[in-house]
Amino acid sequence: MSNPAPTPIVARAALQLRDGGAATVNELATTLGLSRTSVENAVGALGDAEVIIEAPAANGRGAGRPARRYAFDSEAGAVVGVDIGAASIRVAIADLGGRVVAQQTFAGVSEERDGASKLAAVIADVRTALDDAGIPLSRVRAIGVALPGIVDDAGRVTASVVIPDWSGIDIGSHIRQAFGCPVAVDNGVRLAAVAEHHLGVAQLVDDVLYLSVGNRIAAGLILGGSPRRGIHNAAGDIGRLAFRGLNTETGQITWRAADTAAEVFELARDGDAAATAEIDAFVTELAHGIATLVLTVDPAMIVIGGGLSAAHGQLLDPLRERLQRSIGLPFQVPIAEARLGADAAAHGALVHAFRRHSTAVYGIEGLPVPSVTPLIHDGSADAADPMTLEERL
Repeated sequence: MSNPAPTPIVARAALQLRDGGAATVNELATTLGLSRTSVENAVGALGDAEVIIEAPAANGRGAGRPARRYAFDSEAGAVVGVDIGAASIRVAIADLGGRVVAQQTFAGVSEERDGASKLAAVIADVRTALDDAGIPLSRVRAIGVALPGIVDDAGRVTASVVIPDWSGIDIGSHIRQAFGCPVAVDNGVRLAAVAEHHLGVAQLVDDVLYLSVGNRIAAGLILGGSPRRGIHNAAGDIGRLAFRGLNTETGQITWRAADTAAEVFELARDGDAAATAEIDAFVTELAHGIATLVLTVDPAMIVIGGGLSAAHGQLLDPLRERLQRSIGLPFQVPIAEARLGADAAAHGALVHAFRRHSTAVYGIEGLPVPSVTPLIHDGSADAADPMTLEERL
């Protein structure tokens, strides 16, 4: 197995300034173990790429003019993450340092009459989010898109039961034409798994099974620290097959005790026997399907996201017990509730854009994905999704 290529000096200098803070050329040279000449050349390249600015001089005690200090210019550009769904469109905008600076939720595409109007609605929502954030289109370096369906590596939708109008359409190309920047498109559940691995509950785990349980059931896999796409880009599209009782064509979960999952869970909380029995049977089938996946890929952690993750103890506590019973082997796989809630896929789309189009984002090669930081509200990160079960679904 070959060793990875060393990170270019320019990228090393940029990474230190981006993640380590402002520094002089001498400080960079010492930290990176490089010659002053090499660092001066790197700083010049970063200036040409317009990703650094001159920072205020540090307070020094010595005589003479203080050395120039340089800082990474996070505000030089922006990266956009978009999560497209039937019920909602979520837009997250991050600066070049990975800090989410704006976030908005719009109505989904279900009410739009055809594929073209659905696409036009998404483009209009992204433009609105950028306008409201005061970010001109010229500053957008890349866009990441999460959508429901099987998406090939070029961004073409192979199939989508949620947005069938887009099946066979190169959505990435259309959005790229609208905004004039690189676009990276992938399946929404896969990108939700990416987000939970990059900045959510599974940051320290490199083999993760992410399961979205909402109106449908779908999975995203992180194996060896990387999202698993599969040769046909269909890895994770297992709801209709691995979980018994779902609609075999759409993977839709149907409920008998009430019209929606939120109503069924509310009835169960109030002691309704039929609703309680239906949830009990659902959890048993869910555990059976998850056990099949666990014994296929042997993950270190299972993360439950999607609308039903908001059911908390009604779902996760019995699921842990049933899963262990279904596996029937002397080990346990921890089950965690997704940390990012309904915002996971939009944040995963940000990570995907930074990763896929790093050179376009930064103007240099080899700079890794930043630590994407969710938007801060009232002094704390909005990590826990405050929506109720009914709102999530």
